Amino acid sequence: MLDKDIFGGLVRLHVLYHASHEEIFGLGMIEELEHHGYKVSPGTLYPVLHGLEKNGLLASRVEQVGKRNRRVYAITASGRKALRVAKSRVWELFREFFEEELEFGGGGAARKRPSVAGARSAKAPAK
Repeated sequence: MLDKDIFGGLVRLHVLYHASHEEIFGLGMIEELEHHGYKVSPGTLYPVLHGLEKNGLLASRVEQVGKRNRRVYAITASGRKALRVAKSRVWELFREFFEEELEFGGGGAARKRPSVAGARSAKAPAK
């Protein structure tokens, strides 16, 4: 099981990504997320949608579908900007996660990355 914060972040990214391509609605997103292996209840997804809207990343409107109303969401300009930033950060993280495999698969010699601890100790003040 994924940590709640990590899971929530991934769900938010999926929502913004799909909303950047077309309008989305709750049940449709639940089904789309299930397609990607997430089990998301309405009680989890709707607060995410409302939070993204409250933060100005999504905008919603109500449309009539048959005899029922459905709230649909579209990404805003701020949402597109946030998605672009997130995409570059996710890409950097992906490259770090899979750097050795990518370099090995490409025939290149894997280079050793400096450790985070090494980077911290290099910046530590001398005593």
